[in-house]
Amino acid sequence: MTAATISRDVKAGRVTAEDVVARTLAALDDSRALNAVTHVHADRARKRASEIDRQITAGGDPGTLAGVPFAAKNLFDVKGQVTRAGSRSTDTNAPAGKDAFAIRALESAGAILVASTNMDELAYGFSGENAHDGDTRNPRDPTLSVGGSSSGSAALVAAGAVPVALGTDTNGSVRVPAALCGVAGLKPTYGRLSRGGVVPFVRSLDHVGLFATDMRDLALAYDALQGRDPEDSVQSARPRERAGPRMETTLPIRAARLGGYFDGPLHPDCRTATLAAAQALRAEGPVTLDHAEAARAASFILTTAEGGQQHLPGLIADPDRFGPLVRDRLRAGALVPATWTARAQKLRRRVSRELAVVMRQYDVLLAPATPCPAFPLGTADWEVAGVTLPIRLGIGMFTQALTLTGVPIAVVSRRGETSGLPVGVQIIGRPFEDATVLQAARRLELAGFHMTSAVPEAIHA
Repeated sequence: MTAATISRDVKAGRVTAEDVVARTLAALDDSRALNAVTHVHADRARKRASEIDRQITAGGDPGTLAGVPFAAKNLFDVKGQVTRAGSRSTDTNAPAGKDAFAIRALESAGAILVASTNMDELAYGFSGENAHDGDTRNPRDPTLSVGGSSSGSAALVAAGAVPVALGTDTNGSVRVPAALCGVAGLKPTYGRLSRGGVVPFVRSLDHVGLFATDMRDLALAYDALQGRDPEDSVQSARPRERAGPRMETTLPIRAARLGGYFDGPLHPDCRTATLAAAQALRAEGPVTLDHAEAARAASFILTTAEGGQQHLPGLIADPDRFGPLVRDRLRAGALVPATWTARAQKLRRRVSRELAVVMRQYDVLLAPATPCPAFPLGTADWEVAGVTLPIRLGIGMFTQALTLTGVPIAVVSRRGETSGLPVGVQIIGRPFEDATVLQAARRLELAGFHMTSAVPEAIHA
């Protein structure tokens, strides 16, 4: 069931929030083989559901997400729980004193937190592999990568266990798993949604993002997540925008396809999907961003440098608490000279200006989300269109090239014609025009860019 359907039925009395939570907890239990969950908040969820049912019985309106179960990446604070961030380096941290702003915002709209989800350690990865908590498995095929770092959140939505889940996106950590799992994903404009109560990784790049069953659910959750948080110093003071009412409008959308760097290497399914999306939106192009490849390099520099400094005290005190995939990259990042990061920030400004010039003519741009569909877990190198990629990093080559700009980007997916696996397309918009991005994504969804939940047989294979 979608979030919109659940909310409508709960408010109409056709089903109780307690029944929804009971079914969700059973679904979480059924999907244990995915290793997508680090903590089930069963007692909390049941209590919240009971409160919602009493409110409805008394004639009240719990909100637009009444009774909708959701999950949150284990990077979001949950009151009374240690926010582990997928790492043993956080073991000695104190439990959170309150919920993250995003969790509070969704629950204020009537939603119910049911689980915290698995992730790449400290949000530093694209594959969903975790040395401490084990690897998250893809509901489409459990032998394949789910993508990361918001791996568990994407997997639960793809499995149909929850209709909405919170993630974060620094370099593609929502967009990559949305594409590989075949669910709707959104990285909003930088600063649009509060990061209060979210463990930082790269403060100049971190975004709160989300996954949903479809774009209508994504818009419902996005609308609920907006709100001013005085504890987030980089959050924009711009007023809320309502994406939900825009979803079914017929307003014209001017689109173009990104070429050049975004032309490959590409698996045939990814190329075909991007061209099909361009055809569906009558996109012009291709148009190019001359500094896209350099932008990806600059993003690498900022990520490793800021991430290394963020976790330097822990690396010095007890390096063995970090997994090997993360520890060495953070150590190297802590040594990056300031002149490199200054040059990266200068390039960031140049790329943002370049993108702004291109987007004077268009409402949205289209680009592949990943170079290939999901790859086998544990793979180091993977051949794509005759090119061997270091796939744990290469899978994010098209998301990372756009990260520096901070613009809103949604992902829609469809089934690949040759692989049978999900392949995703990025829909890129202007800053703070997230609603337009979601509107374009909805049109692609109606044109066939949508996948149903994974069948139970695949989950238990």
